[in-house]
Amino acid sequence: MEGPALELPVTAAPAPLLSLALLLAACSPGAEDSAAADPCAGDGATADCLSPTQDPAYYAEMSDFYFDTMDKRVELTEWPPYSERVARWEWPPWLKLTAYTRENIEATDILLRLYPSIVEERDCRAFDQQPFGRCRVVFYYDDHNGLGCPIYEEFTFNDAGEITWIEAWSDLPGLLPMDDAADPWAEGPGVTRLSTRIPGLGRSDGFIDPAGPEMQAAAATDADVADFAARALDWSATWAAEADAAGDDLWARGCGW
Repeated sequence: MEGPALELPVTAAPAPLLSLALLLAACSPGAEDSAAADPCAGDGATADCLSPTQDPAYYAEMSDFYFDTMDKRVELTEWPPYSERVARWEWPPWLKLTAYTRENIEATDILLRLYPSIVEERDCRAFDQQPFGRCRVVFYYDDHNGLGCPIYEEFTFNDAGEITWIEAWSDLPGLLPMDDAADPWAEGPGVTRLSTRIPGLGRSDGFIDPAGPEMQAAAATDADVADFAARALDWSATWAAEADAAGDDLWARGCGW
């Protein structure tokens, strides 16, 4: 950017001073450069910007609590600590965005009780990097002859200890986000989770804005983020379309039957 013209004698150009001025200008970023230098500073912050604010036991217990909503043996008297803009993303062969916002998560929790199940073999653990809660569980549905359906699920939390993002995979080879044998809890590099790529989950409140500029910028370079943002604008219609396209063998593929 050009500054005001300086009237200097052509025979006395202060080269060292000019070089210093240019160097200082280059090292003095504006507001946009500062945000770019610190991706955790603005509304586009991702979940890995946050650190735990609760005891480890809290994250494991609240993650386990989530499965009570789908276990017919449990009489619910309260809901897990969902945030206002919580989202649930289930990777194929499941149906991607299956609920968005606290109201809809709670409504679909009730809906899922129409498919009676028990959730056995729960192993929920806390981690000091997002997602702070991670579980390996097995569902047993009344109408599937006692066959178990293994699921790996992760839970992202905000600073208030609310669940902001739920992400699930079939716990089967080739469908997990990591090399199961080498990294059973997805702690190593190369994990393909979406939670750490969604803008807003790294805010202290974990607030997601699907139509916001930060989401649109991320969507321009990440097809999975773009898919989420589009579905979040009408999650129930896209969920229904995904269910229609899934085919009759959805359970067999997702559960390994």
